[in-house]
Amino acid sequence: MVQAQSHRLTFTDYIAYDDGTDTRYELVRGQLAAMTPPTWQHLLIARYLERLFEREIQRLTLNWMALQGAGQRVDLETTRLPDVMVVPAANLQNVAEDTAILQAAACLVVEIVSPGSVADDYLHKLAEYEAKGVPEYWIVDPLALGAARYIGIPKQPTLSIYSLVNGEYGEPLRLRGAMPVQSSTFAGLQVTAQQILQP
Repeated sequence: MVQAQSHRLTFTDYIAYDDGTDTRYELVRGQLAAMTPPTWQHLLIARYLERLFEREIQRLTLNWMALQGAGQRVDLETTRLPDVMVVPAANLQNVAEDTAILQAAACLVVEIVSPGSVADDYLHKLAEYEAKGVPEYWIVDPLALGAARYIGIPKQPTLSIYSLVNGEYGEPLRLRGAMPVQSSTFAGLQVTAQQILQP
């Protein structure tokens, strides 16, 4: 939900914003959008993915980190707070005291669909991450909330993986049940869609 404001906020306004509550906000086209508290299922999926990615990063000896809670700046007036991001550690050098918002594109971004985020996850964030140049974008839809055009018929829990090719996301891999996950970022990943959708 986007909060009504009398003027557009800049990125500098956004990182300095404090309304005295614990509410987390995204900056969406210069307006604050309050984030609804996650469900336990949502938190458990994010935790599972963060740990899964960390294991792969260690196995492959990559200088990357899997993070929850950090932001991804996608343009001058929009900053998203993805559920999980995989980030090159080099992008975090010399920014320890800065607000945890990544300026460069993450290697991989995950959004977990909730009733209030369906349109954002499948439309707006998809376009924003594509324009930012995020190589891989996962949409985890454990409740099958996406429209049939996004998750197919019959609607069922689906993991959609978008990969950037020539600057654009093509058709996603739609994974369900025991289907093995195929990731261009983590080519050797040994996990099924169901293990992610129901950790």
